[in-house]
Amino acid sequence: MVNIERIIDSFFIDGEFIRSECFGNGHINDTFAATFEMNSGGLRRYIFQRVNHNIFNEPEKLMANVENVTSFLRKKIIKNGGDPDRETLNLIKTVDGCYFKDSENDFWRSYIFIENATSYTVVEKPEHLYAAGKAFGKFLEMLDDYPAETLYETLKDFHNTRKRFDKFVETVEKDAHNRAVRVSAEIDFVMKRAGDMSLLTNLLESGKVPVRVTHNDTKLNNVLIDDVSGEGICIIDLDTVLPGLSLYDFGDAIRFGTNPSAEDERDLSKVWMDLNLFENFTKGYLEAAGKSLNSVEKEHLPLSAKIMTLECGMRFLTDFIDGDAYFKIHSEDHNLDRARTQFKIVSDIENKLDKMSEIARKFA
Repeated sequence: MVNIERIIDSFFIDGEFIRSECFGNGHINDTFAATFEMNSGGLRRYIFQRVNHNIFNEPEKLMANVENVTSFLRKKIIKNGGDPDRETLNLIKTVDGCYFKDSENDFWRSYIFIENATSYTVVEKPEHLYAAGKAFGKFLEMLDDYPAETLYETLKDFHNTRKRFDKFVETVEKDAHNRAVRVSAEIDFVMKRAGDMSLLTNLLESGKVPVRVTHNDTKLNNVLIDDVSGEGICIIDLDTVLPGLSLYDFGDAIRFGTNPSAEDERDLSKVWMDLNLFENFTKGYLEAAGKSLNSVEKEHLPLSAKIMTLECGMRFLTDFIDGDAYFKIHSEDHNLDRARTQFKIVSDIENKLDKMSEIARKFA
């Protein structure tokens, strides 16, 4: 059990610690919500996170990215007359800067808790996807003039699907935990789509799409939606903010947000890509980011949904074959269940690409 009290004294918080509790359902980091009685009166909550340095092995660079991007966003939000305390994450300073390294070499950070806003794991109504699309589109648009080349690439080739595929093939051939025989159908599913793995990287290498500052983990639960207005007010979980493609962000958001079931749903009859939800997200995204995107980016939005879903399923399957070394699991076959849901979505997207293209053209 983590003792938050030994961490909080390293952060400049003008109040007395009252209590803390585990918070959220992220796969990678450990997150806690801590309540303080402020010296100025009243209670206030803060988020504390322990950064998983086994995954993010250069946490100092990661935190530099987060600090620089949030500072940039804060200035732009103020300039645009917005609320910088709600529309971007706000890091709490420490003696060392914006993080604390404890005696066990764990890296900790803290943010102001944004109250009266919710992150949804599953879409409860189509308006959530519209709000999320608009929020992620605004995030991309606000960072359009941020110099992407100055970001540290803390996760090298994070969405390089071609290299992800090479790693998958290597893991299958090695089969260190003798699991490949159990998932031959899933392996075959990926191998039949080997030709798709270079589609987005080819666009980048040919110069047809630009490198941008991208979030790279655009799940619905990484958007805080205001409890009153229903608007997407803040993008969270900025650990994967990297130089990347707008198509990574759009495709990954469709992968996660348009499936009406859980990411690890075992009953695959409940798993598909909902065209109505796709339309809601696409409408919001293009309303906010459309002027920043070029024609090739807009044209490839539907295809990006297939590629990013395929990549994610392949990553889950790779981790399962490799003994569940990366993603947190809650059952023996958790990563396999996750992979199967992604592959079901891929199949459904393949059947709906023409309709998805019609929708994208309507809003582009």
